[in-house]
Amino acid sequence: MAYAYFHSTYWNRIGIAPEQPVLFSHRHHAGELRIDCRNCHATVETSAFAGLPSTQACLACHSQIFTRTTMIRPVVQSAVEDVPLQWSRVSQLPAHVFFNHSIHVAKGVACITCHGDVGAMALTAKAEPMTMRWCLDCHRDPAPRLSPPDRIFEAVAGREPPRAGGAELMEYYRVRTDSLTDCSTCHH
Repeated sequence: MAYAYFHSTYWNRIGIAPEQPVLFSHRHHAGELRIDCRNCHATVETSAFAGLPSTQACLACHSQIFTRTTMIRPVVQSAVEDVPLQWSRVSQLPAHVFFNHSIHVAKGVACITCHGDVGAMALTAKAEPMTMRWCLDCHRDPAPRLSPPDRIFEAVAGREPPRAGGAELMEYYRVRTDSLTDCSTCHH
């Protein structure tokens, strides 16, 4: 029983959307409106942490449109009180694991590779287990998981397959697998 629970999607919280301060839909914003991930996750290319949307990022649009809806009320209240929105993390790694978003993006790992088809999620839920085994599978053979530069920030899965194959993308991004499975790569 314990083995089944530990290896279940419930244990890894896959498919479970944590409660957020704003009823935010990636399906609407990233999927339907095709808003680039970087508009809200501004430091994904430059930092270990992708960043979470600030009140000002939300108000860039919502100071003009849908300003009086119930769903936007927490954003307006955040601005009035000058208190940042407190987003709940959807994916969280243990404290002993070092993960850097910027290096993964720079090496061709698209957002949907780890976070799933967020453009289809009304409420954002964890899509992958993000266990050591799951990460090592990718580090051992990253080629099938790489995306061309123009598709890194696509939030919708299922479009036509990339024009370049995995071997070409490995070369393009200069991905070397000789040290990707060293303990010190992820554990500092």
